[in-house]
Amino acid sequence: MITFDEMKYERPDLTQMQDELSSYVKDLQAAQSYEQARDIFLRQDNAVRHISTLNTLAQIRHDINTKDAYYKAENEFWLAASPKLQQAQQDFTDALLASPYRPDFEKEFGNIVFLNAEIAKKAFSADNIPDMQKENQLAQDYENLLASAQVPFEGKTYTLSQMTPFKNDPDDARRLAAWKAEGQWYKDHQPQMDEIYDQLVHLRDAMGRRMGYEGYTTLGYYRMDRNCYTKEDLAKFRDAVAKYVVPVAERVYKAQAKRLGVSYPMNFADAALEFRSGNAKPAGDADDIIAAGTKFYDELSPETSEFFHAMKDMKLMNLLSTEGKAGGGYCTDLGDYHMPFIFANFNGTQGDVEVITHEAGHAFEGWLNRNRVPMSTAWPTMEACECHSMSMEFFGQEWADDFFGKDARKYRYSHVAGAIRFIPYGTAVDEFQHEIYAHPQLTPRQRHDVWKKLCGKYMPWYKLDGEIPFYSDGEHWQLKHHIYSLPFYYIDYCLAQTVSLEFWALIQKDLKAAWQTYMAYTEQGGSDTWTNMLKKAGLASPFDGNTLRDICEKAGKYLDEFDLSGIE
Repeated sequence: MITFDEMKYERPDLTQMQDELSSYVKDLQAAQSYEQARDIFLRQDNAVRHISTLNTLAQIRHDINTKDAYYKAENEFWLAASPKLQQAQQDFTDALLASPYRPDFEKEFGNIVFLNAEIAKKAFSADNIPDMQKENQLAQDYENLLASAQVPFEGKTYTLSQMTPFKNDPDDARRLAAWKAEGQWYKDHQPQMDEIYDQLVHLRDAMGRRMGYEGYTTLGYYRMDRNCYTKEDLAKFRDAVAKYVVPVAERVYKAQAKRLGVSYPMNFADAALEFRSGNAKPAGDADDIIAAGTKFYDELSPETSEFFHAMKDMKLMNLLSTEGKAGGGYCTDLGDYHMPFIFANFNGTQGDVEVITHEAGHAFEGWLNRNRVPMSTAWPTMEACECHSMSMEFFGQEWADDFFGKDARKYRYSHVAGAIRFIPYGTAVDEFQHEIYAHPQLTPRQRHDVWKKLCGKYMPWYKLDGEIPFYSDGEHWQLKHHIYSLPFYYIDYCLAQTVSLEFWALIQKDLKAAWQTYMAYTEQGGSDTWTNMLKKAGLASPFDGNTLRDICEKAGKYLDEFDLSGIE
């Protein structure tokens, strides 16, 4: 068994990679039988898998320590090389679409391969390669800026992730001071963030127009591989969020303000504290969380037990927050080794448990489908992936006593409340991006004003009065990495949160039956469109107008009737 540290990385020769990928195009076009075409298809898939693995190794090792000069250079190599390699891959996709053996491929590997190939064709133009390279670098500049953050607080300096516990401190004065300190760091660095985003917006708008689109939005949807719903479907979903979710979330926040004894609407510092005695905290340190996670996955199913032990044995989780480490958390795939990898930043808060369940939900799906061919069918589109992760969080909630000890009741309430609170925020992020890319000429200040207006529509519980720098000025959209790096991604979380709340309701009735439904959904990998996979597993679509209404009724009733007696 090989561990992550033993996985070998060496920068490949870009020209050789391009030549190899190009050779598969010619071979496929010259194939005289399906057997020949199939062999070429599989060899090309293995080559892409290997290239992806090298790219991912460089990215992970750079993210673990952004100060490492070697992997910084390797990461920059891939940022520039990836768009060029995409051209060679697109050439193969075009040859596959034109192949006389397409019916044979579809019969063996499924129509989804060709449906997604048609979308990929609409998402790529060789003319955009220089701008794609610049886009990658700008997004990396933003990530590096946040990773370099050193926030002065109480005589010491902290990374943004390390500030999180102070921002949840039960002491009102200390918590407010932490929010102000962090907000001031963002405010001080806002000129750089404004400039990076301004360049990204104009760059993406130009790429879309160069391809004959109205701007970036249509191109952005194609780049997200959206294959089963439209902009109009999402607009209706946002309307349903405003109609059904916002009122329930507002009840949650009003109850919180009453518990805390503060005025409503709340400032950001007060909104961050759910209980006067403090938010739910894990019962131990990182090792204790991993131990509780092991017990959870051992008891949940034989498959999850095998998966999680493999992750631990191969050291495929990097979890602690350290200086110079990139922010956030993610799960990615190391295709050559048929294993996923989890990257996170533990900081002693409730979020640590949510990482070990959320990111491991992604990882479990990747592990379960690790041998699918082609590799593109191992993972579905992003909203489908987020269903795996967000729903796994709710299965983990059933083991809250192990993760949280005396704070288990706090967590059970907070987790359901958090799901309801999140959907309006994530929806605001989506509408914000639609507005920005529809009006790329907006100034940085005008963009902030758009966000501030959306706060009033989707998050009326926040007091925007300037008390806390950056946040209270309607500017905190800039801390959301996805807006910079993965435009139009964030609504995927809202769609998936809707499905995860369906799972939560199923779990309340019958845990084993709910797990069978989860497996029925997850073991499909990326073999079909998201809405079809939901249907096959017996789950409702978030685009059904009744879905949000029904889950809001159930979750709202649960939260209204939740026994918080004895919790200060």
